[in-house]
Amino acid sequence: MKADLHLHTTASDGSLTPSELITRAVELNLEVIAITDHDSVEGVPAAAEVSRNYPQLTLIPGVEISTDIPNNEIHVLGYFMDCSDRKLNDELSRLRISRQTRAEKMAQKLKTLGLPIDYEHVLALAGDGSVGRPHIAKVMLENGYISEFREAFDNYIGRNGPAYVEREKMLPEEAVALVANAGGLPVLAHPADIDGIEELLPLYIENGLIGLETYYHWYNQQTIKRLANLADKYNLITTGGSDYHNDNGDAGGPLGSVDIPRKSIEKLLSLAREKGLIS
Repeated sequence: MKADLHLHTTASDGSLTPSELITRAVELNLEVIAITDHDSVEGVPAAAEVSRNYPQLTLIPGVEISTDIPNNEIHVLGYFMDCSDRKLNDELSRLRISRQTRAEKMAQKLKTLGLPIDYEHVLALAGDGSVGRPHIAKVMLENGYISEFREAFDNYIGRNGPAYVEREKMLPEEAVALVANAGGLPVLAHPADIDGIEELLPLYIENGLIGLETYYHWYNQQTIKRLANLADKYNLITTGGSDYHNDNGDAGGPLGSVDIPRKSIEKLLSLAREKGLIS
């Protein structure tokens, strides 16, 4: 079963519109996909409308919520939520507003470093989507301040960079509960770099966590095996995805590039049916 459960669109920092992403997924013969924009479900309705033309494709409504713990950043994927849930939308809206404030403060810091960028251009690149650091990196690249996209994060706007600004806080367990309370299935995104993950899992599971993103673009077989064993120990579903943003490879991998075992997808879909989220 060809699937990709971690995809971004122009509703956050991806380069394809939701409808373009659906079309591309069909061209690649993908059977199951999830749109998981950063702190936004705004792209889901348009994608759902287009996907009705392709009965061979199962579209999972999703989101990727950014959260923080001391000295680390944890992302929570949500699948099958009710995208009209009021509390979910209120919290995502708060996080998106915080992203704009954060981006403006980063622009101010870059200016003090002698690297002025046009904040209005950052907003224009984001369009109607959620503003993110990739938009800042793109402007820095356009201005010639860096020679490649990744330099922006490594040298300036990464967690330890001189232009980094903290987001408005949400704890991982809060994001997990937010997804679960909206009827969704929460999964930890790219969890291999989370320090002390095994000690943290019981708290997240208590709040509704059902899976670990085990099959991920950047993971080798050793990492996959470690995460699969951890998922098995805690009776969690293993999921996976490319974290596709664009065809340049600035973030994530190519659309549909991650080999996710059929049994993983079937377990996720089976749980969704069991909970009445799909027929």
